[in-house]
Amino acid sequence: MKLRRALSVSAVTAALLPMAMAAAPASQAAPAADLPKCSDVGDPNGGNAFVGRSFGVPASVTLGANWTTYTATLANASAKEMKSFELSGKVLSYVYNEGERDLSPYSDLQYWDTTQHAWKTLKDANGKARGTIPAPKTLKPRESVHVKLRFRVHKDLPMDHAYDAFTGITGSFVSRYNGTDCTVNGDAGGSFYPREG
Repeated sequence: MKLRRALSVSAVTAALLPMAMAAAPASQAAPAADLPKCSDVGDPNGGNAFVGRSFGVPASVTLGANWTTYTATLANASAKEMKSFELSGKVLSYVYNEGERDLSPYSDLQYWDTTQHAWKTLKDANGKARGTIPAPKTLKPRESVHVKLRFRVHKDLPMDHAYDAFTGITGSFVSRYNGTDCTVNGDAGGSFYPREG
């Protein structure tokens, strides 16, 4: 996956607010996960809402117990306030051919909780290294969220094929285009390849 080169945002000030995710507004037609992407319904500005940057993801990662720490930032680059904002993190690899596997179940991902001064693990019900990160529900123009994360890939990852892997954060919010509720997404992270030590 080729990441869009981040633009310079000088007035990015709002820090990640570690609070529980609030329920979606009652006026929202469906949960964000069930809505179409705004790019799918023809919104020409949907892909330009976020500016993402990350620092610290290396080109390759050695399998084992060592953690790789990095930071990621998503900024609201649009002129409108983002409502129903949600933030998530992930470690995954792209599966191109039959027989290939995702390295996510062989990975661990954590984010730094600034209120408890502790690392919190992200793991979904399928055992994949991904999940929701507490964040503000609204992001004003030129505001941003900043997250410190760390990940590792287990030694038992089968190395029978090449892995095109990625770690990072995804921000999303509910927008409306031509009378249709839709979601806009933006990513910040980096690609890496796992290697044996």
